[in-house]
Amino acid sequence: MDNSAPKQPVEQDSSEKNSGPLIIFIVAFILVAIALWQFSGGKIEKRPMDSSELLKQKPEVKAIEEPVVQEDAVEMTAVESEVVQIEPSVEEDIVVEKPEVTLPALDESDVWLEAKLPELTWRNELLTLLINEDMIRRFVVFTDNFSQGLLAYEHSPFIKPKTKFSVDEQPLSGDELNVWQWDNTTSKRFDLYVDLLRSIDSTTLVSWYFEVKPLVDEAYSELGYEEDFTYTLQDAITRVLDMELPKSSMALTRTSVMYKFKEPQLEALADSDKLLLRIGKENLLVIKSVLLEINEKLSKEVSNKG
Repeated sequence: MDNSAPKQPVEQDSSEKNSGPLIIFIVAFILVAIALWQFSGGKIEKRPMDSSELLKQKPEVKAIEEPVVQEDAVEMTAVESEVVQIEPSVEEDIVVEKPEVTLPALDESDVWLEAKLPELTWRNELLTLLINEDMIRRFVVFTDNFSQGLLAYEHSPFIKPKTKFSVDEQPLSGDELNVWQWDNTTSKRFDLYVDLLRSIDSTTLVSWYFEVKPLVDEAYSELGYEEDFTYTLQDAITRVLDMELPKSSMALTRTSVMYKFKEPQLEALADSDKLLLRIGKENLLVIKSVLLEINEKLSKEVSNKG
């Protein structure tokens, strides 16, 4: 006989019965807490960014950065343009500015001119060819006469050549009496004068001419003229430039003390033109070259001042 008591059905503890819903609630609470923590800036997992939001943010970045770059570029361009505009004006002012020159009175200008003449040439020893008395008036009167084809020897700016005029004493033709051949060596007495002209710096000469021009104008007005002397000077230069060298032998004749050109067309030339013939072909070509350069610079300066 089995004395063991009959088995009774095991009843679950009431605490165990109620723990199921509680666990579910706790798990749900934890999940909610985790979700809230993620959305509030948690670092465990970042919320994925939608592609539409990326497109919205890109224009905002460009809108902030691009104007800054463009503004800097505009400012730099403005600064550069200001420098380009300022620098030439400064250089131009430096070139234009010239020291003022105080001119002496016309009657007292010889000493002042003698001190300045060495600036014109590197052949200072040839300055002794100039007459140092009333130099500006001599220059004006001689140039005015020369431009008209006349020679005012008493107002010449230069001393007379030491060597006198000579001819080839052998007759050109035995059939003609009192006809002599032109002696080309006699033209060499003008070589030193031509060397002086050739040694002068044309730029300095033209600049110096306009510097003393008030005195030149005063001397020119003393002759009764009112126009600008520069045009008279250019007329004299043009006369030299237009002078044509004869193709003939320039034979000479003498019916009295003075020699004359045998050919009527040569003897009919103006006194200033016949002087150019006596200077000689080679010397005349040098004079033409120098005066052409001087005349061009005179014309340019007159144009700039006009």
